[in-house]
Amino acid sequence: MAQYVLGVDLGTSAVKVSAVTPEGKIAAQESVDYDLKQPKPGYAEQNPEDWVYATTVSIVRLILNDHIGVDEIEGISYSGQMHGLVLLDENGKVLRPAMLWNDTRSTKQCEEIMAAMGQKFIDITHNRPLEGFTLPKLLWVKENEPEIFAKAKTMLLPKDYLRYRMTGKLAMDYSDATGTVMLDIEKADWSQEILDVFQIPVTMCPPLVESIEDTGNITPEYAEFSGLSTATKTFGGGADNACGAVGAGIDTPNKVLSSIGTSGVILKFEDDARTNYNGVLQFEDHAVPNSYYSMGVTLAAGFSLSWFKKTFGADEDFNDFVNSAADSTVGANGLLFAPYIVGERAPYADADVRGSFIGIDGIHKKSDFVRAVLEGITFSFEDIMEIYREKGAKFDTVVAIGGGAKSAMWQQIQADIFNTKVVSLKNEQGPGMGAAMLAAVGMGWFKDIHECTEKFVEYTNVFVPNPENVEKYKQLHKTYAKVYNQTKEITHELVNFRRENLS
Repeated sequence: MAQYVLGVDLGTSAVKVSAVTPEGKIAAQESVDYDLKQPKPGYAEQNPEDWVYATTVSIVRLILNDHIGVDEIEGISYSGQMHGLVLLDENGKVLRPAMLWNDTRSTKQCEEIMAAMGQKFIDITHNRPLEGFTLPKLLWVKENEPEIFAKAKTMLLPKDYLRYRMTGKLAMDYSDATGTVMLDIEKADWSQEILDVFQIPVTMCPPLVESIEDTGNITPEYAEFSGLSTATKTFGGGADNACGAVGAGIDTPNKVLSSIGTSGVILKFEDDARTNYNGVLQFEDHAVPNSYYSMGVTLAAGFSLSWFKKTFGADEDFNDFVNSAADSTVGANGLLFAPYIVGERAPYADADVRGSFIGIDGIHKKSDFVRAVLEGITFSFEDIMEIYREKGAKFDTVVAIGGGAKSAMWQQIQADIFNTKVVSLKNEQGPGMGAAMLAAVGMGWFKDIHECTEKFVEYTNVFVPNPENVEKYKQLHKTYAKVYNQTKEITHELVNFRRENLS
């Protein structure tokens, strides 16, 4: 009889469920979309029942259409969109739509957190309160919907609600718990001090579990609903960034993840809970037990490239457009691009800064602008890398995923700017593969995540730094690093002008 674990990737727009073998091969995969509701500017909400329905439909399709045997599905684990707030009443019923990670209505609450606790809050959580995190959302409900808050008995994150519906048991893994900014990182427990300051009952916080920990079997009710067996086990799972890191093999301190999607992420494995970037970079528990990760976010990484193509090369093939940068030179013939076109997160937490091209000359061609965009995005990642180096971090491998792994030229640019070997994944599957790996370890197929990584994760396309290019990029990055401070006042004024004068 075949053996499978299911990796459930519960994203913002869809769920994807993968059936994975003990050899790390995806036997079948199904996905179902669901809606994002934005009833007011800054609001982003979903109905948690949509997650349950979409996941169940995906599982049913695996069983009926892909012929994955019910008795062959031994375990399930989860990757979930981070920070989303789900509130349950005393009967375990959802009280209001879930507030998602990209819901930004809680700026006032973030300010209140810092006013009440200041540096102490950062010392406890190793993070600054941001609108995306869970605590500000919970305080928004407390202040604006007191009748709902009064009925709330349990707080969950998206994947944890899904697992609760499958098992009837409440739990939250450490990697997702840190994203609530209610966890004491160094004590590995809910922060009683934070809960007391903001008058949140500790009973609202679910039991904490490791990502590979058994969280109960499928209930008879859900088995009837989905077709699964009650013998199927579930496991804690993790936040999507943590699971994405597991799926990319980021399980030792010598590896860094470079992920380019709409936004961009530099994520580094950490092994010391005392590490604190003072909120400049996020610091989270990893899905690898007793480990952590830090990450810096560039808000408009892939978005900068897609914006530039849409505006100046809409009719061109995407690959041809990107590869035209090869017609330029290292440094784009003296042209720099700062990718702050929607503001910036790290290392500059500045919503009103805007992007710029610096050094435009009459000799420049479109290929120079394309090259400058690719280099500017990578320079913004190098800003984060420098923070790590200043902390004494030593890493020898950058794993590139997303858009930055789809172009050999862009991977070489990363290797030259980072002065570090860059590799990509042979079979990039994202957080869903990481979730499946957590289930595989939980089932005892492997003794730990590291052993599973050796079996499941395979690298390809190795790019090593070109020493001549490395030196050129070091010089250029020093110039790039001056752009933010020398343009922020001007771009702030332009943003204010637009707000005041344009509808």
